[in-house]
Amino acid sequence: MAASSVFLAVLLVALQLLHVAHGEIKTTPIASDSRPVILFEEFGFKPGGVAEVSVSDVSWSVPEGSQLQAVDPGLMGFMLISNTLFFKITNESEYAEETGAAFCPLTSEYVMPLFRLKDVGPDGKGKGTVTIPAADQYTVLFSSCQDGVEVTMDVRTEMYNLVGGNGRDYLPVGLLPLPGIFAVASAVYFAFLAAWLFVCVRQRATAERIHAVMGALLLFKALKLACAAEDSWYVERTGTAHGWDVAFYVFGFFKGILLFTVIVLIGTGWSFLKPYLQDRERNVLMIIIPLQVIENIASAMIGETGPAGRDWLAWNQIFLLVDVVCCCAVFFPIIWSIRNLREASKTDGKAARNLKKLTLFKQFYLVVVGYLYFTRIAVSAFAAVLSYRYQWVVNVSVEMASLAFYVFVFYNFQPVERNPYLYVADEEEEAAGGQLELEGTFEI
Repeated sequence: MAASSVFLAVLLVALQLLHVAHGEIKTTPIASDSRPVILFEEFGFKPGGVAEVSVSDVSWSVPEGSQLQAVDPGLMGFMLISNTLFFKITNESEYAEETGAAFCPLTSEYVMPLFRLKDVGPDGKGKGTVTIPAADQYTVLFSSCQDGVEVTMDVRTEMYNLVGGNGRDYLPVGLLPLPGIFAVASAVYFAFLAAWLFVCVRQRATAERIHAVMGALLLFKALKLACAAEDSWYVERTGTAHGWDVAFYVFGFFKGILLFTVIVLIGTGWSFLKPYLQDRERNVLMIIIPLQVIENIASAMIGETGPAGRDWLAWNQIFLLVDVVCCCAVFFPIIWSIRNLREASKTDGKAARNLKKLTLFKQFYLVVVGYLYFTRIAVSAFAAVLSYRYQWVVNVSVEMASLAFYVFVFYNFQPVERNPYLYVADEEEEAAGGQLELEGTFEI
C-alpha cells in the first residue's frame, strides 16, 4: 500500500534523527486511530532478549462514508522489525506499488510477527512475545493494511535483555553505561559548584549578581544529571522511572532557562560592562524565557508520550524550532556588545581596556556559536550514523562539550580582585591603540 510505504519511510527518518524513548515499560492509549503504521518503541537487543506486547480494550470501527464494507482483523497487527531491514521493507512496498499489487507489511519476510487483532480474545485482550535470535536494534510497530479503519486499544510494551539467571535489563545495549556516565558528570558539576562558591566567597568584594546566577546554573545542571542517573538506573532494573523523570524535567526546566539567561546577560555585558540592561536586551530575555518554557513542555511531551502519539512528530518539530529561535536570539546581545566596545574604543581613550574586553567578547561569541552548533546539529548528525551499540557516546560527547563550555565561561567571567580591565599600564595602552586601529574593519 502506498500509505504504508510513505509512513515507513517517514518513521525510518524519525528513528535516525529524532530522540525516541528507550527501555521503559509503557502503556500507550490508542483512540480511534486510522494510521497505517504506528511506531511504539525501539530497543537494542542482545541475543535471547525478549519483546512483549499486550493489548486490552481492543475495538475497531469504520467511519461514515468509508468504502470499506467489512473489517478483517487479520490485516491488522503488531510486528518487530530490525532497523537494518527497514529499507528492504520499503523496497518491497515500492515494488508492489509499481506493479499494482497489494502489499501489507505484516506479510513481509523481513518482519517478526507478534500477533494480529484476529487473535484477540472475546475480552478484548491479546498478547505476543518474541525472543530475539540475533543482536540488533529492533522496532515495535502496529500495521493496519485496511485504509480508514479506526482502532482503539491500550497497548503495553515491554522489552528487555536477560542477565544472569532470570534477571532483566530494561536499558538497551547502547545505553547501558548511562547511569555511570550521568553519575560521574553530576559529581563533576557538584565539584565545579563547590569550586565556584569558594572563588565567589574569596572574592566576595568583587562578586556581582551575575555570579550568583551562574552558580544557580551549575546547581540545576548538577541536579538534572543526578536525576538522570537515578532515572536511568531505575529504568535499567525495573523498567519504570519511579518519579525520577518528573524531577529530571523540573531541574532541566530551570537549567535550560538559566543557561540562556546567563548567555544573554554575559553577552550584554551586564555586571561586566554596565550594571543595567537596555530595553532591547530586556526584550531578548522576555522572548527567550517563554520560549524556554515552551521548549521544556515539548521536551516532556516527547519523552512521555513516545513515538506512538499522533502529535509526537509535531512536538519534535516545535522543540527544534523553538531551540533554533533561542539559539539565534542569544547571539544578538553579544553582537551588540562587540559593536558598542568597538565604538567606545574610538571615543573614550581607553584603548587597552576596550581591546581586552573586545577580544574576550569575540571569543565568547565564537565559543557560544561552536557550543550551540555542536550540541544541536553536529551531535544529531553523529547519532544518525553511530551504531546502536555506542549510543552512549552521544551523551558523553554532549556532556564533554557542555563542560568545556562551562569551564571557558566561568573561568573568563569569574570575580577577580584585580580586574585586568581596570588596571592598564601605559605601554599596554599605546600597543592596544594600534591594535584597535588594525581591527577597525572587523565585522560580525
